[in-house]
Amino acid sequence: MDTSERAHVVLTADDIHRAVRRIAHEIVERNHGLDGLVLVGMRTRGVPIAQRIANAIQEFEGQPVPVGALDINLYRDDIGSPDRAPHIQPTEMPTDIDGKTVVLVDDVLYTGRSIRAALDALTDFGRPAAIQLAVVVDRGHRELPIRPDYVGKNIPTARDEDVQVLLRETDGEDEVRIMKLVPEPER
Repeated sequence: MDTSERAHVVLTADDIHRAVRRIAHEIVERNHGLDGLVLVGMRTRGVPIAQRIANAIQEFEGQPVPVGALDINLYRDDIGSPDRAPHIQPTEMPTDIDGKTVVLVDDVLYTGRSIRAALDALTDFGRPAAIQLAVVVDRGHRELPIRPDYVGKNIPTARDEDVQVLLRETDGEDEVRIMKLVPEPER
């Protein structure tokens, strides 16, 4: 059975576009402008989302916002797992983050463990005045006390479901799907 037959589309390309623009407006409003604002996308899909937010902000504010890319693989708490060999990608900070407001951007918020790793990674680059969190999807099931500041859509899920965010930049299309996980057959 192919993946598309088991997947349920919960956000279309237009829905994602609207969510990104809404998040961009909320970021500017909450921070009273752009002064000292830096967007940092978590690799992989958080980076193009952060760039889209920055593009939307520049469109309606007329000023660019610095955008960085953060790799969290060395900070994960499951790095020792045999099935979890880290694939390290470059981290790129566009500016010094000391004293700045950093908006950390990711595609899906689930247990909070990736965000915890990202917070650890960010502190290696400086001491921001504040760190805020923007996600396209909050699916619930938190294991750590982490809450997003900006959410494209809250999508309640079951633990045996997977939320897939597809983006043009990484996947060739924009869509958010929920898929039922199929357990591996016992051998």
